Amino acid sequence: MIEVPDSRRLPAEELAAMLTDARRRTYELTDDLTGDRQLGPKLSIVNPPLWELGHVGFFHDYFALRKLYGLDAYQIPEAEQLYDSSAIAHDPRWELPLPDRARTHEYLDRIQAAMLARLPDGGEASAEQTHIYQLTLLHEDMHGEAFFWSRQTLGDPQPAITVPDRLPSAEPSGPWPGDVQVPGGEHVLGSEADAEAPFRFDNEKPAQRLVVEPFSIARAPVTNAEFEAFIDAGGYNDPRWWSEEGWQYIQEQGVTAPRNWRDGPNGREQRLFDQWWPLAPHQPVSFVSYWEAEAWCNWAGRRLPTELEWEVAASRVPDASGRELTPGKRIYPWGDERPEARHANLDGYRLGRVDVAALPDGDSGCGCRQMLGNVWEWTSSLFRPYPGFEAGLYRDYSQPWFKEDRRVLRGGAWPTRPRLVHNMHRNFFLPGRNDLFTGFRTCAR
Repeated sequence: MIEVPDSRRLPAEELAAMLTDARRRTYELTDDLTGDRQLGPKLSIVNPPLWELGHVGFFHDYFALRKLYGLDAYQIPEAEQLYDSSAIAHDPRWELPLPDRARTHEYLDRIQAAMLARLPDGGEASAEQTHIYQLTLLHEDMHGEAFFWSRQTLGDPQPAITVPDRLPSAEPSGPWPGDVQVPGGEHVLGSEADAEAPFRFDNEKPAQRLVVEPFSIARAPVTNAEFEAFIDAGGYNDPRWWSEEGWQYIQEQGVTAPRNWRDGPNGREQRLFDQWWPLAPHQPVSFVSYWEAEAWCNWAGRRLPTELEWEVAASRVPDASGRELTPGKRIYPWGDERPEARHANLDGYRLGRVDVAALPDGDSGCGCRQMLGNVWEWTSSLFRPYPGFEAGLYRDYSQPWFKEDRRVLRGGAWPTRPRLVHNMHRNFFLPGRNDLFTGFRTCAR
């Protein structure tokens, strides 16, 4: 049996429900991609959807059926030659002899049936099943978010996903300006061994005890209106605000505004999937690179938080005096209760961002709003291993990317599944990516 790092066990019924839910969402995001859209154009920032769908199945096939249960063969003979992302470079994925969508669905359904059949009938799953099933279904959730941003990049229609009957309202609610003062002190950065976080990825471990100095951080992310002021002030034409790398980036890429913005007859507009809408002033700015976030901060006399500061603001609670941090930290900004629609704009249900003043039930103990959901938030921290890092079962999840110039993002975005994200979760992308659901929150200098 495979050794796994976490001993916490989940009910078999809960794992089965998560597997089924992840697959339902995957199919909802891809079932209308027919004809030429099954492959789409060859772009460096997306995968061919038909290949990505098969890869989702292969990940379950490899880690659950082969590694956990020791099956000798894949559920289709050619699976490894078609879908192993560690061995197949990006561009050749468009040229592979992929099964059609019906056969791809059969492959995925066969794998899921085999995984469900091996769960115990009632009671808890084993520690190994709990860990590996979560690893594979959370991997599927990540690809689900990738299907969202691929559809956005390619200008596909918004997907038809199942929405709960009672989704709390998040009508336009305006800005949420100002800073909160966060006391300094000791903080345990990362996921501790006894944490109740749903799943601990390898780059969250081992947790490390650090000291943070007092700081001031914005109550909300930077909004469209706030970023628009930077454009109107000539920010994209003034090298004073840009690092050398950032200035080179916008010159080479011809970037003059956030991706998916344009000048319309009645003002600026933003594209969501295949539709253009008037710019929503109080929604968080999105589709901005790290370089654009950094330049806005330089122009505004602000700075990006470190990931340590971000995690402190999300997870800690000041004492009554406001001068010290109370012991312990929260799993989610509002506490240890699992995310619901009233806490955060997650799970894709709203099919876009909401105003930064919305969803006050999700406020952190320090007074920050929307630290989970709406947009991933750039931090100033390079993506590096915590001291003592050990690669997990999926060795290519984190380790290959530490040597690159990737930056840490925190908090999740509106399409992120709630079971994936929490205060300690780390995302990581190259600083030039502006096709993602990324924004930023700032600190006082």
